[in-house]
Amino acid sequence: MSTTNTQPSVPRFDHIVIAVLENHSYGQIIGQADAPFLNSLAATGAVLTESYAIGHPSQPNYLALFSGATQGVSDDSCPHTFTGPNLAGELLRAGHTFVGYSEDLPSVGSTECSSGLYARKHNPWVNFSELPATINQPMSGFPSNPALLPTVSFVIPNLDHDMHNGTVAQGDTWLRDQLAGYANWARNHNSLLIITTDEDDSSGANRVTTIVAGAHTRGGQYPQRVDHYGVLRTILDSYQLPSIGAAATSAPITAIWMAGNG
Repeated sequence: MSTTNTQPSVPRFDHIVIAVLENHSYGQIIGQADAPFLNSLAATGAVLTESYAIGHPSQPNYLALFSGATQGVSDDSCPHTFTGPNLAGELLRAGHTFVGYSEDLPSVGSTECSSGLYARKHNPWVNFSELPATINQPMSGFPSNPALLPTVSFVIPNLDHDMHNGTVAQGDTWLRDQLAGYANWARNHNSLLIITTDEDDSSGANRVTTIVAGAHTRGGQYPQRVDHYGVLRTILDSYQLPSIGAAATSAPITAIWMAGNG
């Protein structure tokens, strides 16, 4: 199912980078001393205080964020092959670009289910057979010059740096080292950084951290309820792309943008 967005309320960004962390609730990151980089972003960016994952375990949440559906997956099994609408496909059809950067991916276009600390279950684009293999890149391909980034990119840390196996402090340090430069650049270059968590630690209502920082963004805490489908809808709306799957019936994030953002 798709609908065409004709009146977007989301700014049109030159670049959007979305990084996904693992298995931590909102309260395990926001306000915690072992996540200084994330909390520095939260202090100046927009924090969605009522942000929720779709379910458990990890893989359905990544699929939801990327394709507007869990694709009938309810576990972390591998491999899978899917067809149908997805964020990368919509961007490419409209003449934009997309790359998913996964830390420790063994090679460009790799279809391995696991390799060291890389896990395909966190890499949804590899499952969509119509997408070019070249969009599936290791993190080493992330450009040092942010202006060379694709229109939209995902950043997927490995199992230590996404907080799945490693600590919050390890993940926070890795994000700082990889994305602080982009975060600073984005504010003055019509670009956006979104950091979210796939799911919580199963201790609560699946409330997760979602931080949005960059151009046109008003700092503060915002109680608009949003889930992974709403984050996907927001990205699609930025480029006036069809809203796919459950994103079509989800509200985009709107309250965080400055007036007259164009």
